[in-house]
Amino acid sequence: MAAHYQIEGGTAAEISASVETGVRIGALPAGAALPPVRNLAGQLAVSPATVAKAYQALRQRGLVETAGRNGTRIRPRPPVAASRSALRLPPVASGTLDLASGEPDHRLLPAFGPHLAALAHAGGAPIGYGDAGVLPELVDLAGRRLAADGVPTDSITVTSGALDGIERLLTAHLRPGDPVGVEDPGWANLLDLVAALGFQPVGVPVDDNGPTPAGVRAALASGVRALVVTSRAQNPTGAAVTADRAAELRELLGARPDLLLIEDDHAAELAPMPLHSLAGVTRSWAFVRSASKPYGPDLRLAVLAGDEATVARVAGRMRVGAGWVSTLLQRLAIGLWRDPEVAAQVAAARDSYQRRREALRAALARRGLTAHGRSGINVWLPVPDEIRAVTGLRDAGYAVAPGSLYRLATGPAIRITISPLADADIEPLADALLRATGTGPPTPFGA
Repeated sequence: MAAHYQIEGGTAAEISASVETGVRIGALPAGAALPPVRNLAGQLAVSPATVAKAYQALRQRGLVETAGRNGTRIRPRPPVAASRSALRLPPVASGTLDLASGEPDHRLLPAFGPHLAALAHAGGAPIGYGDAGVLPELVDLAGRRLAADGVPTDSITVTSGALDGIERLLTAHLRPGDPVGVEDPGWANLLDLVAALGFQPVGVPVDDNGPTPAGVRAALASGVRALVVTSRAQNPTGAAVTADRAAELRELLGARPDLLLIEDDHAAELAPMPLHSLAGVTRSWAFVRSASKPYGPDLRLAVLAGDEATVARVAGRMRVGAGWVSTLLQRLAIGLWRDPEVAAQVAAARDSYQRRREALRAALARRGLTAHGRSGINVWLPVPDEIRAVTGLRDAGYAVAPGSLYRLATGPAIRITISPLADADIEPLADALLRATGTGPPTPFGA
């Protein structure tokens, strides 16, 4: 624990509030260890049960995690808004190539300007509260695009991005404490969300072809109420569900019709392989496709298809809360989808990512390193020691993301975002990765 911050309180609520204050002001940073229960109980002159109850509340809210012998620590990204100074991350040093961000290549994103200008020129009466909602034009166009990929279009709505849709799906079907199957390694934002909502994450190992059948079978046997699967461009590994893997998973999931199945196809048109969807194999299902990766992070819009009851729950929750996704954003998405020049730009971005991803993997293979990344904008490299690898690369002028942000029980690794890479960067980066990762054997991927 940070030596300059003293946790206070005489009740469980006061103790948990004091820890939250420490996180908010930056005095308890990510990874900071909290005192053992009995030690803190002695310091505060309260019973160990009181401190244990406070820690339990913090875990349920996703602020802390229990790390076995390492005790209780602040989560990497706890769900509480910190002060602006506490949120400010150390800047990437001058001359360092930032391969940690997970951002798409902004040079390859389509320009919104012409389409926003067209919307302004079209004019029209302002939208009132009574007329707002999901535009039928968008539902029709999205439905045709999904149907072309083999996704059932029983019912469709729109949410403010993929994570917003997944949050609404989970909270509409589950209660805090319910177990949720998540990919391991998996999307850091989703792992944080599951913790913040008070659900119990159950890791499902992933290999290059998606969630492993053995992992899904074990998760189902443990009683998970929901399972989240990334169809393609899995973050962080680049895994993509193949036709054979989809057939295996459909057979397993068909035995659990009560399961909520959520598919995340966040990369959509950027994926270089066809979609093999699991949609419809359970009674409650949803397929979420975000517009942010192909068209830009500021286009906070995702299409959510699913069975009628599930989509009705999501739409109903939105109606009593945020209401709707801006119709301006919806019209912007329609314009982008219909523009053949934008489609060509997205296809060029897809091909560029694939070329850079494969070039880095091939360069690493020539050096005896096995990296993963069948699709998407990241490469996943298992390493013997994350800290050594991240530090060594930093010293060599490269910033990469430690795998600990994305994994529950799988072995150490690093995530390398390829979108900033130029052709001339590939070989020097591969040399630096070889030097930084050492000679010890990493844990096999998907194990």
